[in-house]
Amino acid sequence: MNVVVCTKQIPDPAAPYQLDAETHFLERPTDQILDDTDRYGVEMGLQVAEQTDGSVTLVSMGPAGTLQGIRQALAMGAAKAIVIEDPALRGADSWTTAQVLAAAIKREEFDLVIAGTESTDGSAGVLPQQLAELLGVPSLTFAKHLEQEDGTIRIQRQTGYGYDVVESPTPVLVTVTSGVVEPRYPTFKGIMEAKKKSIDVIGLGDLGVSPTLTQRIVEVRSAPERVSGEVIEDDGQAYQRIVQALEQAKVI
Repeated sequence: MNVVVCTKQIPDPAAPYQLDAETHFLERPTDQILDDTDRYGVEMGLQVAEQTDGSVTLVSMGPAGTLQGIRQALAMGAAKAIVIEDPALRGADSWTTAQVLAAAIKREEFDLVIAGTESTDGSAGVLPQQLAELLGVPSLTFAKHLEQEDGTIRIQRQTGYGYDVVESPTPVLVTVTSGVVEPRYPTFKGIMEAKKKSIDVIGLGDLGVSPTLTQRIVEVRSAPERVSGEVIEDDGQAYQRIVQALEQAKVI
């Protein structure tokens, strides 16, 4: 089974960052890491590929930089990577990103597309469904468990009350939740082999698409500082002040 995993390189959340003073876009460093949520998708893709004698292809959009994050996923076991980098895509919204990723994925023979539920830096949570629509395949979301058998993908879709069992024939797109599997650590051999694996860095011209950017950041303001709360000393009647506060907040 040929598996495509959508991956994203993001700045290290533990490192300091700043916004461009003119565009308000995040200034992305050349060294970026693999989005932690995508590690689960890569691992799930590798497990499916290993069960079916298939392979995993990574597809990513964004500044390539040193490709540190992509090589992390290749070191885990993915076969190759496609990275779409183009200055015209700076500040792209989810819909634009979905169009670009769909164009890249359509060039590959795929049975299964795997994505995280949302990226750590964007947290929009809508791109996978947009991507499935553009690819013309079903979308199985919030998978906490995945099985494949005879060209059918079956998942346990996480809900607030447990899970639903949902299945679909391939090709299909699946979003996986954090904790769905335990991502493997790259071995030394895997790290060395990743240096030799194919990473195809392409632009919009190579895909033949020219999406129109519709997102613009007009202003960025600092969040207001949190004010200290009220400390109530209990002398046996503190509940009255709590009731009063709840009434003022129109909770009761």
